[in-house]
Amino acid sequence: MKVQLVKLAHARSGDKADWVDFGLFAWNEAGYRLMEREVTAERVQAHFAPWLPGTVQCWTLPNILALKLVLQGALQGGGARNLRMDNLGKAMAAALLRMEIEVSAAEFAEAGAAPRVGWWPEAP
Repeated sequence: MKVQLVKLAHARSGDKADWVDFGLFAWNEAGYRLMEREVTAERVQAHFAPWLPGTVQCWTLPNILALKLVLQGALQGGGARNLRMDNLGKAMAAALLRMEIEVSAAEFAEAGAAPRVGWWPEAP
């Protein structure tokens, strides 16, 4: 089944010059295992293909259940130079969370049932 990343994670992002930098944080270890397997530099590149002529770099950060992604050439020369609306890193984090990955129903159920790690309360 296809699942949007927003069901498994939250994201923080920023931009500098023509790069966008994402931190994609899994809600729990089960979700992190799925992200680590399914969220690759190549898949993120394909997801952002209409906007991204540059490259994507991806690093795993298992100690904090996160992936670090850097999109180079993502802002048409820089935030102040580009003609897109809502072009900065924060808007692009929302677009990343809409990316779909393939998981089995059992994997998704496990990630949904596992308690969230961190200070935030459980979702209603």
